[in-house]
Amino acid sequence: MADPCDACGDGIADALARTVRLSVDRSTVDEQRLCPGCFADWIERYETEMTTEAPVSVDEDGDIIVD
Repeated sequence: MADPCDACGDGIADALARTVRLSVDRSTVDEQRLCPGCFADWIERYETEMTTEAPVSVDEDGDIIVD
């Protein structure tokens, strides 16, 4: 049996699966195995969120905060 997509739960063959990995300072924060449809949705959501201007501020320690 094929492993499930982390988003929709449908089984996907290795040849069709895509892995999305988010790393910060070389440490993996999130990793998802996605079917082609869920991967396309993830890309669309990523593009939308990265092009939308979010309020940004800098706190007293100099850390950048994205609201």
